[in-house]
Amino acid sequence: MAIAEATIVPLGTGSTSISKYVADIHRFLQEEKRIKYQLTPMGTIFEGDLDVILEVIRKLHEIPFASGAQRVSTMIKIDDRRDKEASMEQKVNSVETILKRRDV
Repeated sequence: MAIAEATIVPLGTGSTSISKYVADIHRFLQEEKRIKYQLTPMGTIFEGDLDVILEVIRKLHEIPFASGAQRVSTMIKIDDRRDKEASMEQKVNSVETILKRRDV
């Protein structure tokens, strides 16, 4: 299972605010049941099959164009670990466990 982060930035919109575009993207994601996702202040994190994640991000990239953006910049980071199962929660829990050990 892969974990990926994507930041989709519409350009040429006439405004510095992109919240409307982010909301449009997340309306689409609410209907997408094949992957897990989490909105963050700087992007969206995805968990699932890598091929599905990339397919979904490709569709998300198009959404700002449909809403009037003249240009879209999409950045993607992928963590595709093959030696063991990984999840968003597991990655955070791993760090939190280490932090707790050092606090003792």
